[in-house]
This record gives sequence, structure tokens and C-alpha cells, in this order.
Amino acid sequence: MITLAFDTCLDKMYAALEKDGNILSSRVVENHDNKYHSAFLISTLREIMRENGIKPQNIDLIAVNIGPGSFTGIRACVTVARVMAQQLNCKTAGISSLEILAKAARKNLVALDARKYSAYLCVNGEIKGAVRLEEIKEIIANGNFDILTDDKLQPLLGGTSYQKIELPIGETIVRLAQNRGDDWRKLKPLYIQPPPMGYHG
Repeated sequence: MITLAFDTCLDKMYAALEKDGNILSSRVVENHDNKYHSAFLISTLREIMRENGIKPQNIDLIAVNIGPGSFTGIRACVTVARVMAQQLNCKTAGISSLEILAKAARKNLVALDARKYSAYLCVNGEIKGAVRLEEIKEIIANGNFDILTDDKLQPLLGGTSYQKIELPIGETIVRLAQNRGDDWRKLKPLYIQPPPMGYHG
């Protein structure tokens, strides 16, 4: 069983290659020379497969982050996964960035900036959607939570910003994708709220 996992929804691009339970390669790519990290996705995937002697047709499962996150990143991630899976006749697995971050950081509350004074919220593994920050503050005040958020929300909600620590995102996607493979046609982006008016990517 060979799984190719990648994520362009967050602030960096992550890619991992796994075979029979063993991680063969894991990469993290940042924005470079005014290019958004997703611009390096295809070249990075080719590189890690070539370095490990894995041909595209050997891939059994493509696992990706489906959001929430950057609208451009979500589209890139899901589109590449669907096209590859269609061409390679393999299965896909889509996993929420909230679930990925909660698992990678071992936190029971994840809140990511959703603009308009709200956040995408996941509590104890359950995605709550886009929730107003005041409501999230009440939830935090009335519970016992290990909080993971981003640079923008950390001063408001406390906890740790995922952007300040190194997390095994690619490896976590691989682990979460096990036993989730499905037809590529069912892979859809997770847009909890629509893109801003006038947004063109």
C-alpha cells in the first residue's frame, strides 16, 4: 500500500510518501520568491517519488487537506488530487485541516482565523464551523482545553499558534487517511463559508 499525501491549504506546503506503514519521505515547502508554496507542489511530488523509486502508477491512495484554509490552496490541493487520482485510477481521501492540526499537535481545541471576527472551530474532534470569537472565548472559559490556533488569533484566544511550531502535517495526513479511501469523484473542498465577494484567487 503506497500513499501520497499533500497539503497546500495552510501557511506552508506539506508532502509525504508512505509505503506499508513506513514514511519514505516528508517535505515542507514555504513561499519563495513571491511565489505561493502551492506553485511547487507538482515538482515536489515528482521529486519525492523519484528519490524513492516510486512510479505514479504504483500509488494506491492520494490523501489531502480539503480545508478550511487558503481558498487558493484548497483549490490547488483538491484539483491536483482529483486529476492525479483520475489518471492513475486510485482512491482519494480528504481530511479537514482542523482534524489534521488537532491530531498533529495533540490539542482538543483548534481555532483558525475565518475573518469577520470569527474562527473555524474544532472541539474534541468535532468541527463546529465558523464561530464568533466571543462564543469561542466562552467555550474556552468554561472548559479545560489545550488550544491550537494561528498567529492572528493566538493573542486573542491564547494557546499555541501552529505557525510557531513544527508539526508533522504530511505524516499526520497519511495516518488519518488509512481506511478512508474513496472514489476521486467524491473528493470535494471543504468551504465552511464562501470566498469573499469579488475573490478571484
